[in-house]
Amino acid sequence: MILTVTLNTALDITYRVRSLRPHASHRVSEVAERPGGKGVNVARVLAALGQDVTVTGFAGGGTGRAVRDGLTGTPGLTDALVPVAGATRRTIAVVDERSGDTTQLNEPGPQIEPAEWGAFLDRYEELLGGASAVALCGSLPPGVPVGAYAKLVRLARAQGVPVLLDTSGEPLRRGVAARPDIIKPNADELAELTGSHDPLRATQDARRRGAHAVVASLGPDGLLAVTPEGRWRATPPAPEFGNPTGAGDSAVAGLLSGLRDQLPWPDRLTRAVALSAATVRSPTAGDFDRAAYEKLLARVSVTVA
Repeated sequence: MILTVTLNTALDITYRVRSLRPHASHRVSEVAERPGGKGVNVARVLAALGQDVTVTGFAGGGTGRAVRDGLTGTPGLTDALVPVAGATRRTIAVVDERSGDTTQLNEPGPQIEPAEWGAFLDRYEELLGGASAVALCGSLPPGVPVGAYAKLVRLARAQGVPVLLDTSGEPLRRGVAARPDIIKPNADELAELTGSHDPLRATQDARRRGAHAVVASLGPDGLLAVTPEGRWRATPPAPEFGNPTGAGDSAVAGLLSGLRDQLPWPDRLTRAVALSAATVRSPTAGDFDRAAYEKLLARVSVTVA
């Protein structure tokens, strides 16, 4: 099975309004709720692709119960979240139907106590024993050590489990030094890590800092990958317009499923870009348009960088 870690799980709430205007009252035309957080989104996509996936991290309070209830019954997905006293955060996405733009509001997450962090580490080491790959995704809730991902990378490597890291800021900086198999920063996260705004130079620099392979998300321009096997750019056939929430998480799911299926890098990147673009087309955060995904697989361009 593939293991996804979401230390800062969320209840994702999507509001749709005709037109979002500052300082105005709005009538919401549609509301959707679903379990969220980067690793949870990755797990949902993996399960939809037919992969066996286990979700771990933290869940607490009424929102935590809603997250766990939302995961119940998902074929191929196992809930291994660790209960905490604090309430799981909410994220609010407001979709402007006229422009297609999305405004995102993210709560910080619950305070994690030392005993709760210790309980998670015990659960994580136990789950690694049955994992074929692990994804470490998203922000850290208050109370979790800033070097948490570095520790989780080292624990995975000690058990011979390939690990993908998708985070930002100081947790990414420390995590890269622990030598994860793959990191997947976006352009801003990559520039913050390396100080360079040139994607190819920054991606190469990130790899020198410890990552075995670096796959940079360049938004509508697709993915740039620097790996031991080569360098590639993977791009969708045309820019996608819609709700980008979860598009990067779908790219992570594509990379992990390609790793699990032992695909060559160009095929992994094709799957990741097609899933990402199909997620932008979906009206609900963290979902993907399956028909669009199937069509995009044949139209993604992968070239040597």
